[in-house]
Amino acid sequence: MSLSDVGNFAIIVAFAFAIFSVVTSLLGVQRRDPRMMAMGERGTVAVFLLVTLAMFTLWAQLLADNFQNHYVAGHSNRDLSLTFKIGTLWAGQEGSLLLWTWVLTGFSAIAVLTHRKRHNRLLPYAIGVLMTTGAFFLYLNNFRTNPFEGLVGITAKGAEIPWAPQDGRGLNPLLQHWAMVIHPPILYIGYIGFVVPFAFCLAALYTRQLGSAWVQMVRRWTLVAWIFLSCGILLGGKWAYMELGWGGYWAWDPVENASLLPWLAGTAFLHSIIVQEKRGMLKVWNVTLICLTFLLSIFGTFMTRSGVVSSVHAFAQSNVGWPFGIFILSFLGISTWLIISRLPDLRSESRLDSMVSRESGFLFNNLLLLAATMTVLIGTVFPMISEMVTGRNVSVGQAYFNKVEIPLGLALLALTGIGPLLAYRKTSNASLRRNFFVPVTGLLVAAPILFATVTHEFWPLLSLTLCVFVTLTILQEFHKGARARVHRHSENHLQAIMNLTRRNNRRYGGYIVHFGIVLIFLGATGQAFTREVKGTLGEGDDMSVGPYRLHVDSMTERENANYWAGRLDVTVYKGDRVVTKMQPEKRYYFASEQPSSEVSIHRQLSEDIYVVHAGYNEDQTKAVVQAYVNPLVQWVWIGGVVLILGTFLCLLPPVHRRRINAEVGS
Repeated sequence: MSLSDVGNFAIIVAFAFAIFSVVTSLLGVQRRDPRMMAMGERGTVAVFLLVTLAMFTLWAQLLADNFQNHYVAGHSNRDLSLTFKIGTLWAGQEGSLLLWTWVLTGFSAIAVLTHRKRHNRLLPYAIGVLMTTGAFFLYLNNFRTNPFEGLVGITAKGAEIPWAPQDGRGLNPLLQHWAMVIHPPILYIGYIGFVVPFAFCLAALYTRQLGSAWVQMVRRWTLVAWIFLSCGILLGGKWAYMELGWGGYWAWDPVENASLLPWLAGTAFLHSIIVQEKRGMLKVWNVTLICLTFLLSIFGTFMTRSGVVSSVHAFAQSNVGWPFGIFILSFLGISTWLIISRLPDLRSESRLDSMVSRESGFLFNNLLLLAATMTVLIGTVFPMISEMVTGRNVSVGQAYFNKVEIPLGLALLALTGIGPLLAYRKTSNASLRRNFFVPVTGLLVAAPILFATVTHEFWPLLSLTLCVFVTLTILQEFHKGARARVHRHSENHLQAIMNLTRRNNRRYGGYIVHFGIVLIFLGATGQAFTREVKGTLGEGDDMSVGPYRLHVDSMTERENANYWAGRLDVTVYKGDRVVTKMQPEKRYYFASEQPSSEVSIHRQLSEDIYVVHAGYNEDQTKAVVQAYVNPLVQWVWIGGVVLILGTFLCLLPPVHRRRINAEVGS
C-alpha cells in the first residue's frame, strides 16, 4: 500500500466518522442516551486523528519528492529547500483544503475534550454543527480536490500505468518567501477558529439557553480566532510588501477584503459581548454577529477557491464553487430561522439609560463596524454580481474603498478614544468634563502643530490628530488606575501599572490592543505621503526619489539550482552621506518557468526606502528600476505586535483567579 493509498483511506474513513458523529450526537441528546453522545464525542476525536494521518502522508510524499502524486508534481521540485517543501502543502487548492480540514477537526476535538464535562446540554448540538462542517470539507477532500490522486501514463496498448516525471513544476516564485510558509496556516486558524463560537451559538439558540453563560464560554475561543486572523492579515500585508514589488501592503484586493470581513464582524462581537455580560443587553446583536463572522469566513474561502475573483492571492477556476454556495446558504438559512424564532428569548434584561453611556458607545461601535463590513462586502461582490447579470466586468477600485472606509475607520478610531471615557448607565456632566479635559486639550494643541509642520490635507491631518487623542485617553486611563493603587497600596507608579494590568487584564489588555490600533493607523496614514519614481538605469547612473539619490554601482548575475538572478548593487545617498547599500534582484525560476522580483528595503522608523528591479530594457543593457519612499510603514508592523501582545494579555486569567484556582487545586 502506497502513502497515497493510506492518505485516501484516512480521509474516506474520516468522512464516514464525521457523519457518524453528527448522527450519534444528535440522536443521543434527543434520546437522552449518554452512551450515544459519548460515541459522538469519540468520533469527533477520531476524525481529527484520521485527518492528521492524511496530513502527514502528504507531507511525507512532498519531502520524499514522490512525483507520481499529482499534487507533489504540480507544486514541488527536487531543488526546493526543505522549508518551502513543508510550506508547499498549502500552496495549492488540494493541499490547502486538507490543511483547512485538519485545523477544523483539530478545533473540534479540542472543543470536545475541553467541554465534555461542562455544558453537556450544548455540546452534542455543537458537535452536530462542527462535524457537519467537517463532513462538508471532507466531502471536498474526497470528491472535489483530492490531494492523493496519482499521475498515470498510457501504454502502447492503451492501458493506464503509474507514471512520474523526472522533476516537479516547482513552487510558485511568489510563495517562496518566509512569510508564506507561516501566513496561510495562521490565517486558516483565524478563519476556522470562529466555527467553535458559531457552533455553541447555534446550540444555545436551539436549546434556548441564551443567557451570558454561552457568551462567557466562547469569548476565549473568539479571542484565539481573532488574534490568529489579525496576525494572518498582518503577515499577508508583510508578504505583499516584501514580495509583490508594488510598494504597498494593502490594495483592497478581493481576497484581502475576504480576510478583513470576518475580522470586522468578529471585532464587533468581542466588544458587544461585554455589554451582555455586564448588563444583559445586545443579545440579538451577539448571536447575529457571531453567525455573520463565521459565514463571512466561509465566504472568504469560497471567494479564494471558486475562481470567481481574479487575484494574486486566489486559486484558479475550480469545481468547489457551487458546493460552497450551497453550504453557505444552508447555514445562513438555519441561522436566520433560529435567530428569528428565538427573538422573544433574546430580549434585553436592561434598557439603554442614556445615549451618553458606555453601552451606547458599544452600540455605535457595532454600527460602525457593521457599516464597514457591509461596504467592504458590497465593493467586493459587486463586480461578480455585475458580470453575472450584465456580462460586463466592472471593477471597484481603491478609490471607492478609500472614499468609504477612511471616514468609517477614523470614526471608529475616534470612538476608541471616546468609549473608555464614558460610564455605564449614564455619564454625568462633571465626569464628562473631567474625563475629556486632557485628551481634548491634547487634540486641540496637536491639530494646529500638525497642520503647520506635517500636512494641510484633511484626512491625514484628522488621522494624526485622532491618534494623539486616543493615545492620551489610553495613557490617562492607565494613570488613573495606577494613581488609585499608589494611594491604596503604597506602590510606586510602575508597580501600580503592572499590578493593575495583571489584575484587570481584560480591560487594560484591551487598552493595549487599542494602542496597537493607533500605531497601525499612524503607519497607514504615512501612505498619504508616499513618493515614487521609475527609471531605466545602467552602471554608473543615478536616480532621485524624495531626498535620496540612488546610484547603480554594478549589475551582476548569479545562478543556483533553483533560479537565475540579475542583481543591482545600489548605493543610496542623502546629500553627500551614504545612507545604505541595496541589492534588488530580478529572478527567473527554472522549474516553474516564472520570473519574480526580489525587492530591497532599507527600514527606518520614519520611512522606508524601497527599491525594485522590475526588469531590463529591450537590449538588456540597462535595468528598469522603481523606487519608493514610504513614510511610517514600520509603525504598521510595530502596531501589529502591540495588538497581538495586548490580545494575549486579554486571554490570561486575572491574577486573583489564578490564585483561587491554585488554592482549590492544592
